[in-house]
Amino acid sequence: MGAYSPAPIVTDELKRTVMESIIIPTVKGMSTEGCKFVGVLYAGLMIEKKSGLPKLIEYNVRFGDPECQVLMMRLESDLAQVLLSACQGELGNVSLTWSPEMAMVVVMASQGYPGPYKKGTVIKNVDKAEQVSPAVKIFHAGTALDGDGNLVAVGGRVLGVTAKGKDIEEARARAYGAVDAVEWPEGFFRHDIGWRALRQKQAAK
Repeated sequence: MGAYSPAPIVTDELKRTVMESIIIPTVKGMSTEGCKFVGVLYAGLMIEKKSGLPKLIEYNVRFGDPECQVLMMRLESDLAQVLLSACQGELGNVSLTWSPEMAMVVVMASQGYPGPYKKGTVIKNVDKAEQVSPAVKIFHAGTALDGDGNLVAVGGRVLGVTAKGKDIEEARARAYGAVDAVEWPEGFFRHDIGWRALRQKQAAK
């Protein structure tokens, strides 16, 4: 129901552990079995509280959702060129450039999700919500236009309201400010996205 990037919990040491114990062995294993992987490999991880070690939950051959939204807000490199380089086997020549800013996304979902939910509910004011700040971008997921040209919800997870900021406080304020500007009585969202990053920053003061 939300995500933020970069995640303070992901230290350089944790990144190395993930790569050395999970990602690289997986890619090498696939190659050994004659299934060389090329593309986007998304590893769903949990950090074990007691040991602090990463545990693999799942793999997806795609970007994560809603993780992709915050990554795209921070990525300054040309994504198309990066993917083309992957197809051509030239990723070794690619270096990704990221914005140093924080990005956060709040997912707006249909009431009832992940259970049964009503489709066709009208969503208003999305364009104005996106104008709350130049750093706000609203990604559409489960939306469509009805016969009258109204924006309506047709899925469970419907909008990814995303914002950048100099820190977690600013990104969070902008994202929730845009969420509050969306007029959709039949939608809902979590109010606690980013609380861990906020708590960690406050504890470090």
